[in-house]
Amino acid sequence: MKLTEDIDKLIKETLTEEEAVFYQKLEEQTVWQMIFGLFKGKNKWIVVLMNIMTLVFFGLFIYCVVQFFDAEETKELIKWATGAIIFLLGVSMLKVFAWMQMDKNALLREIKRLEIQILSLSSKTLK
Repeated sequence: MKLTEDIDKLIKETLTEEEAVFYQKLEEQTVWQMIFGLFKGKNKWIVVLMNIMTLVFFGLFIYCVVQFFDAEETKELIKWATGAIIFLLGVSMLKVFAWMQMDKNALLREIKRLEIQILSLSSKTLK
């Protein structure tokens, strides 16, 4: 760990104030920061639409489950169970999409940190 702390110290010493502030913003985020980070940027409308669709699919899933327990014939049971499974899969797929977007944002943040570190260390060695 000593080596990592020394490298971080060296990087922070070589950065300008503006770069240091940007570097601080790239620190690791909590889960809540990652979730709310989805609603920033160019694609926030997709995330909003995705969340609306998730609520709609979940509502339809609940409706299918209620109808499943009210059904008396086997054919109706199969129809409502199939509907419930399809809507639950839809909710799951939309949640997987959201987690993939959060992972993508975390990777981009780490790539930016690496770029700053490389720039900082290269300018330090060129001096």
